[in-house]
Amino acid sequence: MIDLSVHNIKGENIGEVSLRDDIFNTKVNKYLVHQAVKRYLANRRRGTASTKSRSDVRGGGAKPWKQKGTGRARAGTNSSPIWVGGGIVFGPAPRDYSFSFPKKMKVAALKSALSDKLENKKIIIIDKLSLEENKTSKMVEILKNLQASKKPLIITEKEDSTIALSVRNIKGAQVLPASKINTYDLINHEKIIITKKALKRIEEVLI
Repeated sequence: MIDLSVHNIKGENIGEVSLRDDIFNTKVNKYLVHQAVKRYLANRRRGTASTKSRSDVRGGGAKPWKQKGTGRARAGTNSSPIWVGGGIVFGPAPRDYSFSFPKKMKVAALKSALSDKLENKKIIIIDKLSLEENKTSKMVEILKNLQASKKPLIITEKEDSTIALSVRNIKGAQVLPASKINTYDLINHEKIIITKKALKRIEEVLI
């Protein structure tokens, strides 16, 4: 077990919490982290780019002019790619960029990302995080107290619209429930702020 300080929203040290070695102290597998990020970005691609081939464009029926005797180059169809308005050769077509990623590999990548963040002292544990109203200035103050103003990722036990609304106008900041954490967001943020309840939820998901 690794002991880590627990802070309140004022940035004060109010105790310690033990982190599981099999989650926060594993060997970092860069290959799995890369694959997890690659899959995440691939799944975000819409894959809707499309062009018309020569069979899709209008026309292409009768031969534009006879083969010989006109002085012009031979032409068999006005849908040819060399004609204006003709089809596109090897153009993009709608496709699915996503690919499978076994659950064990996904979990291992998450553990690697969390272990790397802890090793570099980028994880901050807080006892709780709750706001009575969505207030960006209040959230800015909390992040400043925790010394996590630069591109923080806040992980809560469950979705909280008040916190989400308070964070959305802070550049680089993001809020995620523990059930939706992913390798990409973990490595894409400078500091990771985790509530104690969210920490327990993460352990339940990754064990």
